[in-house]
Amino acid sequence: MSAPETAPRPLPPALAGLRGGLRTIWTHRKARIGLIVLGLFVVLAVLAPWIAPYDPKDNSFGRSLAGSAQHWLGTTAAGEDVLSQLIHGARISLLVGFGAGGISTIISVVIGLCWGYVRGLPGEVINFVVNLFLVIPGLPLMIVVATYLSDGGISVIIAVIAITGWAWGARVLRSQTASLRGRDFVEAARFSGERAPRIIFREILPNMTSLIAGGFFGAATAAILAEAGLEYLGLGDSTIVSWGTMLYWAQNSNALLTGQWALLFAPGLCIALLATSLTLINFGIDGISNPRLREGSTGR
Repeated sequence: MSAPETAPRPLPPALAGLRGGLRTIWTHRKARIGLIVLGLFVVLAVLAPWIAPYDPKDNSFGRSLAGSAQHWLGTTAAGEDVLSQLIHGARISLLVGFGAGGISTIISVVIGLCWGYVRGLPGEVINFVVNLFLVIPGLPLMIVVATYLSDGGISVIIAVIAITGWAWGARVLRSQTASLRGRDFVEAARFSGERAPRIIFREILPNMTSLIAGGFFGAATAAILAEAGLEYLGLGDSTIVSWGTMLYWAQNSNALLTGQWALLFAPGLCIALLATSLTLINFGIDGISNPRLREGSTGR
């Protein structure tokens, strides 16, 4: 006789929730397009050394050459292959986007949850700090800090964007935390003797997963655009190869006047596509937190 079949072991709640969330995002048409585009950029960044036809810093080619079989998008004013720089530039944009977006999200989660839960003087202090960052214009602050720390490389750009981009996310999470603070499960944890940090990060935090995920993708989008803007203004590390530095050197060499339209158009298009893909993914994340959006996702 054959051995009786055993039922498959159920997944842990966290993994089951993650799988359900990914399924919801994938069934959303806009989010699915965003995931595909983002996946293509990730593959491009990971395989850049093997996909790129030349070294992005190899300047042994002719200067300001038009597109040809050897150089599909032409060469820069310094004699570098534009296509190779475009492929390698995806690495910096993804690194800054996910790095600065992740750091900014962590800061906003910690401050936002604590701000929404605590009362009294600590809450007033956090309120003052957050409002201070909200009042100060983000772009001028980034320009000032990046100018002062101009020799720090890409890590400084990530730190500058993260430090100046967490306040709005913290305010959103604070509102949600304040609404959850009076729920029965939080009151039960408080009366059972649980400490505040455990209540915040074990009881309240799991109920805001979709909100935090949406905030992360929003912060990553803003970070990608901010990095490109800072590099374009010459406030970053001009020696690295990124889409922002490509735009910076194209402007300095008057690329349009020399017929090098691809040097401006190609990196700008890639920045727009990457930012759009992250925005589209956010539509699917909205479907997790909003059942009405989830029900209509197949028609979007």
